Amino acid sequence: MEPQRPPLLEVKGNSELKTPLVKASSRLPLPGSRLKRGPDQMENALEPAKKRTRGLGAVTKTDTSRPRVPPLSTVSQTHGQTTGAAQKVPKKTGPRCSTAATAVLKSQKPAPAVPAQKPGTSAAPPPVVTGKKPGKRPAWDLKGQLCDLTAELKRCREKTQTLNQENQQLREQLREAQEQAAALGAARSSLEGELGSVRAQAEQGRQELESLSARVLELEDRLGTQEGLVQELQKEQSELQEERRALAARLEEQERRLQVSEASLSSSQAEVVSLRQETAAQAALLAERGDRLHGLEMERRRLHNQLQELKGNIRVFCRVRPVLAGEPTPSPGFLLFPPGPAGSSDPPVRLSLSRSDDRRGTLSGLPAPPTRHDFSFDRVFPPGSRQDEVFEEIAMLVQSALDGYPVCIFAYGQTGSGKTFTMEGGPGGDPQLEGLIPRALRHLFSVAQEMSGQGWTYSFVASYVEIYNETVRDLLATGTRKGQGGECEIRRAGPGSEELTVTNARYVPVSCEKEVEALLHLARQNRAVARTAQNERSSRSHSVFQLQISGEHAARGLQCGAPLNLVDLAGSERLDPGLALGPGERDRLRETQAINSSLSTLGLVIMALSNKEPHVPYRNSKLTYLLQNSLGGSAKMLMFVNISPLEENVSESLNSLRFASKVNQCVIGTAQANKK
Repeated sequence: MEPQRPPLLEVKGNSELKTPLVKASSRLPLPGSRLKRGPDQMENALEPAKKRTRGLGAVTKTDTSRPRVPPLSTVSQTHGQTTGAAQKVPKKTGPRCSTAATAVLKSQKPAPAVPAQKPGTSAAPPPVVTGKKPGKRPAWDLKGQLCDLTAELKRCREKTQTLNQENQQLREQLREAQEQAAALGAARSSLEGELGSVRAQAEQGRQELESLSARVLELEDRLGTQEGLVQELQKEQSELQEERRALAARLEEQERRLQVSEASLSSSQAEVVSLRQETAAQAALLAERGDRLHGLEMERRRLHNQLQELKGNIRVFCRVRPVLAGEPTPSPGFLLFPPGPAGSSDPPVRLSLSRSDDRRGTLSGLPAPPTRHDFSFDRVFPPGSRQDEVFEEIAMLVQSALDGYPVCIFAYGQTGSGKTFTMEGGPGGDPQLEGLIPRALRHLFSVAQEMSGQGWTYSFVASYVEIYNETVRDLLATGTRKGQGGECEIRRAGPGSEELTVTNARYVPVSCEKEVEALLHLARQNRAVARTAQNERSSRSHSVFQLQISGEHAARGLQCGAPLNLVDLAGSERLDPGLALGPGERDRLRETQAINSSLSTLGLVIMALSNKEPHVPYRNSKLTYLLQNSLGGSAKMLMFVNISPLEENVSESLNSLRFASKVNQCVIGTAQANKK
């Protein structure tokens, strides 16, 4: 016989079986309406009748029409209340009932709370209670209450057995379902293998179908091509027949026209004789007009040269560079540009510079008023002047080189005054910033093209050298020839020749602007520069761009040739005798001494030419020796004096302006064209 378990332990064991029953019911269908209940409905089936307590005692009301098992928490609470009520009951009952009730209550353990219902699931409605409710037992009738609980426990055990049988059935159904699922998985694997083989066969069939379709299309294309060829041959045959008929008709027409042409040939011969006579007359008239045009060209050259002579064979232009970014703005009265002789519309030719000397003072102890220095030149360019305005003033002088007159243009001034910008232009390839060298060559190429219509042909040969510390260097050297500048020497072109050449220097024929730009770019890379107090990249040498121009008029046997020299002089700043010299400063000292010596020699040469002295010291400097054929009486010379607008450079600006004023006062004899 099975040992009897305490009632509350039986209820607890039944509650532990709820979870597998719920899971099984969610997976497999269960027969009967009882298996469709959820855990909450099953718990509601076990729920006891409500208990009510009134006054000091506890009265339990039990529904006997349909026995129900209360939840564990409710049972625990009820037994707790019952125990409390039993303690307050007077000891009128026998000791046997009191001891049995106490033992049952002590053997009970608190059961875990039933889990809350999941969201989305609806709880089954509570069972309907039928029958007559039993009467209330008094609070002292513990034995009756115990009997009711025993009957309720018996019903719960019967229900538990039923649930265990249902659970066993569900487990068997689950095992059968798992076996069926394993069988279905094996069948699925075999079907997937068969499906893969079928797909491979389908893919192979599709590829064969595509190849067959491509073959069919190829055969259709070939058939269409053959049909097209047949049609073209038929069309060509018809065209040849039409052409044969047309040629036959043209042959007949040509025979008819030949007869007409033979008739008109005799009349044409007479017309040819008259046309030859007219051609001879036109040739004579053309020769006469050519002579007249040549005379006009010679007259133009004469008047052009006369105009240049009236302007002066030695001219001096002053150009003031603008204030750069980061430089202090000069005071309003530091530089003044009075209007020209004809008023404000006339370009300025004068410049006024104010200088204040803090070392000077008055009797009252106040500083002396600033000293004003006035200078006059052939033209003055204020800071706002553009590059094209500057070139417009020298365009006629550049054209004189095509007429056979040697031309030399200098850019003179201190370091950082804008000499290189004036001669070569600014960086970046901006057409508005091009300097005098590219603009002068573009002008010469354009005029030479126009002169070719009058029978003149010109050739241009360029060279670019620098004179650094009285050493001639080739700025156009490339490859292994770089660094051989010391081997360049100034020599006569031949015995008895007055033309000077630089040995080991490149002489490059040029005919377009792009070739000149390439030469200027190469020269910028090879030129000697260094950092000075006035400029980050200061030119420490004299650069001389020489363009040898040769012109020829083959019909009249005329030739002319002259050099065009565009010279960017090195900075003309003076030495500071109190400067402490380091290793780098000694090199700058030697450079400055060589620069100032050559500039002094240039001034002496110009003064000697102006004074008609018998000896001109050309050989005292490599610069004047190289340019002696462009400084003599048959040459035209122009000097740009470039000055800085900053007040801190006022001393160097005054020295440059005074040197330029002396040059402007010099007068050289009338220029003669180099004609052969």
